[in-house]
Amino acid sequence: MSLSTSDPRPPYQQAADLIRREIESGKIKPGEQVPSYRELQERFGIANMTARSALRVLREEGLIYTVQGRGSYVSDGTVGKRGKGASASEPAPAPGSAVSADELRALREQLRAMSVDLQDIKREVAELKAAKRQAEE
Repeated sequence: MSLSTSDPRPPYQQAADLIRREIESGKIKPGEQVPSYRELQERFGIANMTARSALRVLREEGLIYTVQGRGSYVSDGTVGKRGKGASASEPAPAPGSAVSADELRALREQLRAMSVDLQDIKREVAELKAAKRQAEE
């Protein structure tokens, strides 16, 4: 997989789209690590900052979370995932839905915040488990 020179979008958006497709197709599953900045640089022939920008886009969408010093991982759940044909900024409401676009945006924001909180809790639990194992040794 490589970036298209004929695509008018910036390289970081193209890279983010390719990784997003791998996540949505299940090639990279929830909890699995996504390629590192260095791996993205080599794979797509992009600069370090471009790779960082690509992962930032996915993080902002709620598709991945990053653990400092360890890497980025696919979020579990559906926060940030879009259905086929959905817009990146605003998916269409379900037919017959009584939820307004503003309510939908507010709910999406709450889900993202909860996803971030969940990832923080998971990280803290992992750190506590590691500290406990270290103390037992």
